[in-house]
Amino acid sequence: MGRGLRGYLATATCARLADDGMAVSVTLLALHRTGSAAQGAAVLAAWMAPHAVAAPLTGALAARARGAGAAFHVAALAVFAAAIAGVALTLGRAPVPVVLAVAALGGCCGPMVTGGLSSVLAGLVPDTGARARAYALDAATYNAAGIAAPAAVTTTAGVWGAGPAMATLAASAAGAAGLATTLRVPRPAGEARPRSRTPSPLRRELVGGLRALWQIPALRGITAATSLAFVGVGGLAPAAVLLADERGYPGGGGVLLTVLAAGALAGALLAARRAPGLSDVRLAAVCLVGTGVALLGAAAAGPYPLCVALFALAGLCDGPLLAATLRIRADHAPPAMRTQVFTLGAGLKTTAGAAGAALTAAAASALSPPQLLAGLAALQLAGATLLRGARRPPG
Repeated sequence: MGRGLRGYLATATCARLADDGMAVSVTLLALHRTGSAAQGAAVLAAWMAPHAVAAPLTGALAARARGAGAAFHVAALAVFAAAIAGVALTLGRAPVPVVLAVAALGGCCGPMVTGGLSSVLAGLVPDTGARARAYALDAATYNAAGIAAPAAVTTTAGVWGAGPAMATLAASAAGAAGLATTLRVPRPAGEARPRSRTPSPLRRELVGGLRALWQIPALRGITAATSLAFVGVGGLAPAAVLLADERGYPGGGGVLLTVLAAGALAGALLAARRAPGLSDVRLAAVCLVGTGVALLGAAAAGPYPLCVALFALAGLCDGPLLAATLRIRADHAPPAMRTQVFTLGAGLKTTAGAAGAALTAAAASALSPPQLLAGLAALQLAGATLLRGARRPPG
């Protein structure tokens, strides 16, 4: 593993720890200061909503800054850290519109924490053989953050309080900004240097990213498939809590989510050690089918321990999916549009996950927990069908 890749993975891990800890931290801080989770829910909505809207502009600006070092990435991560600190200072103390504005500012930087950082790997690891392992390790940073961040926030809040817990996330994001100063972000071969900074070329770049997602079959397929699947992923947390309660294990939903994340981390690391003998598009379809079938089994299973095992299996199947998704974006996106494709794809998935959480909350009163989980599992299977016709080689 080269020094540049190690520095990148450290940066990405710190940034994603901060991002993944926000949901738990905001909820705990709102409960502590206001006695209700309502304001926390509003702040989380303001944090997540800008992802898809800001993604095209963020991607275009990052692409224009490419070749001039990591200054744009450092600035975006610094603003991200400042927004987390701002939410920690204002939630429950300042007028709600002020808190929502600060959260929305942080949400605008969210695409850089996910797709924006991942797009850097194509330049850091130009060799396509090594790139497969690099993206598998990148996927593992998401899974590791998904496990460690909620646990760290909960532990810190229990010992020192909800405010210091969120301050820890801000420190992690600030650490990511500091680490990003060591990154060298070369312009990948084939990516043209922007000749003009006028609004007209910028508009063409914004439209170019959307056009690439729509016109290139592999990008269109993986974007549609993962966005639909993320509607289901967004609802897994409440569904897991309700399912564990019905199975006679109140509080056991956290165990289901933990083994799901642990399985995903194991799957991603396994993919980094040994490349699957499938094309990335076919691998993505297999992962979606495997995750959907395992979750359907958990919905039908009676004993809670069997549900735990099936959630772990679902995570193991899901683990290589993100790595395959990242490689598809890197290999099929036109070099000039690569960053926009990464940030747009990440923004759409985040927005889809937020929509899934809202839909699950609305449907929870009408459906039993097994029915709810089965519906979320069906979205994974439906996502796999959208990958048909997306197996053309990159042009």
